[in-house]
Amino acid sequence: MRILGIDPGSNATGFGVVEGSGARVRYVAHGVLRPPRGAPLPERLSLIHAGVLQVVEEYAPELAAVERVFVATNVRSALVLGQALGVILAALGSAGIPVSELAAREIKRAVAGFGGAAKADVQAMVVRILELEETPLPDAADALAAAVCQAHAGKLSSLGWVGGSRGRRSRRSLRAVARRDR
Repeated sequence: MRILGIDPGSNATGFGVVEGSGARVRYVAHGVLRPPRGAPLPERLSLIHAGVLQVVEEYAPELAAVERVFVATNVRSALVLGQALGVILAALGSAGIPVSELAAREIKRAVAGFGGAAKADVQAMVVRILELEETPLPDAADALAAAVCQAHAGKLSSLGWVGGSRGRRSRRSLRAVARRDR
């Protein structure tokens, strides 16, 4: 199974793609979507949405694991992060990709063994688990960690999705509806 992990952010959204389930997980790709710093929020959100759709098109994941937004002390930051998460979920939903939202502590516990692990520890464990030659940037490492966590958890049945065929069928259905409306 191909899983897309996403670490949402309005300035940097990390993504990571892995294949497999259970103990066998193989690295596919990773990166960071970075809208121009200073660009108005609607433009940044639009670029994140388009970037996620491009990643979905290029890597064809069957499932996405997105880090759940935490409650921040800065209300403005929390609202902007929530908006970024919203466009990410909209992009995944429009592509017919089932989504699992995972808590940061759950992801850290799955890859580093401790829910309060530091970013450097998560990066080191992602390198080790996926046998990477270079350490990914923190946002990409967090996204890869989310994908690895989902692969190990195997929560597909709790999402109502078994295997990847239903997700692919949903995408075809969405495209067919879009063509009829034109």
